[in-house]
Amino acid sequence: MSKIARALLNYFFKGLIVVVPIGAAAFLMFWAVSTADAALNLSDFLWRDNRGRPMHIPGLGIVNVVVIIMIAGILVTNVITDPIKRWFKRWINRLPFFNFLYSSIKDLTEAFVGDEKKFNEAVIVEVNEFGLKKIGFLVQKDLAKLGLPGEVAVYFPYSYSFAGQVVIIPADKVKPIDRNAADMMKFVISGGVSGLD
Repeated sequence: MSKIARALLNYFFKGLIVVVPIGAAAFLMFWAVSTADAALNLSDFLWRDNRGRPMHIPGLGIVNVVVIIMIAGILVTNVITDPIKRWFKRWINRLPFFNFLYSSIKDLTEAFVGDEKKFNEAVIVEVNEFGLKKIGFLVQKDLAKLGLPGEVAVYFPYSYSFAGQVVIIPADKVKPIDRNAADMMKFVISGGVSGLD
């Protein structure tokens, strides 16, 4: 292979390393935003142009989501009282499948953005006698209610995925990592190739 062909191939692969992550991230963001906008955009139903055709306003679906979330936050903070919250919880508990989905999604959302974030304490755990270690996140510090005093629950996310597993481990096997939890999550999900800059 000639020097020029090798140089061109080298440039191509270096360009690929830059363009693919940027393109993939931009595509995924565009896809998520456009899908949400298309699903929640009510302009086609509400407005018509001079000829009576539906008038589509791009971005209105995203504005709808932001407004609904803000109104819900204002209502929950200032208007909805504890008796109403208890009534709502009782009503949700009567719908078994919906309750399972609702509570799972609510717990996952609160783990990332709630007042009691769960994935904010990165730990390292030695998992076998050969010294194999895994990075995880301490999610429960006291499992006495499960009859497991002195044990903790650690969540181990999988690389290149948002799935993971929860493992029960003796507390003395868990060592805190003195790093930002977001960086450690990035480190694990990226398969160990980023997050330690």
